[in-house]
Amino acid sequence: MKTIHNQPKQITSTILAGFFLLTITGCSKNDRISDAYGNFEAVEITVSAEANGKILQFDAEEGQTLEAGAVVGMIDPSDLEIRKAQLLAQRDAGESKISTIQSQIEVQLQQQENLSIEKTRIENLLKDNAAAPKQMDDIVANIRLIAKQIKSTKTQVNSAQKEIAVIDRQIDQVDENIQKCRIVNPIRGTVLNRFAEAGEITAYGKPLYNIADLSTMDLRVYVSGAQLSHIAVGQKVDVLIDKDKKTNQNLTGTIGWISPSAEFTPKTIQTKEERVNLVYAVKVKVKNDGSLKIGMPGEMIFLSNIK
Repeated sequence: MKTIHNQPKQITSTILAGFFLLTITGCSKNDRISDAYGNFEAVEITVSAEANGKILQFDAEEGQTLEAGAVVGMIDPSDLEIRKAQLLAQRDAGESKISTIQSQIEVQLQQQENLSIEKTRIENLLKDNAAAPKQMDDIVANIRLIAKQIKSTKTQVNSAQKEIAVIDRQIDQVDENIQKCRIVNPIRGTVLNRFAEAGEITAYGKPLYNIADLSTMDLRVYVSGAQLSHIAVGQKVDVLIDKDKKTNQNLTGTIGWISPSAEFTPKTIQTKEERVNLVYAVKVKVKNDGSLKIGMPGEMIFLSNIK
């Protein structure tokens, strides 16, 4: 009876011991120590005004995804349009001036032709002794004079054409400045912050908003010199982020950059003693499924060693 009474206790102890071993084994399989720690970052681009004036329209909203080349706003181009109208009027005046000068040249050329005919007539008269030599001298002098006048008038045409060329360059510059009144988004990305509103007065170089491409983000981590032999650009690594308080989410990353020089561990990294160690910055590119945010902490685990 005594043996029968103790048997359930032995069975219970055996079951508990087995469960304990299974728990330890399970924990040892899932407990993976990360090789490096850091935070996610993205390349942020600050879009600034390229013109002075009142913002007539501004549609870049925080959190909005914008395509590259999208027009998201307009700065008042009224002053530039007035300047362009003035330049166009000056150009028209220059064209009219050239037209008038061309008409003068045509008259002078006709006069030159008439003098040439008269010269031929006098030459024939001189052969018959029907004209005085002075008549020939006068006609030759007049032909030389009209030739100089034609040359001078053509110079005026060239000068007027150069003036028009200068005006054309000024018009091109004004057109370019009018184009800069359009606020054009430079890259496909997500608007992070908006610094201006429609109706405000802005100035050249004043920030309007910043944007970043969050489709792929960089996990900046720091590794020791001893770890450098285990990594290489293009290598696949395991990236961990917090899924909840107890579990992590696994992502795949690719090492995109390794710093060529060492630096002291950033002050945000762990203990004060570790912050005086020399480390190398590493950027790991991770495709963002929507769960990654700028500044979010992350961990990196080497998938394989480089020998």
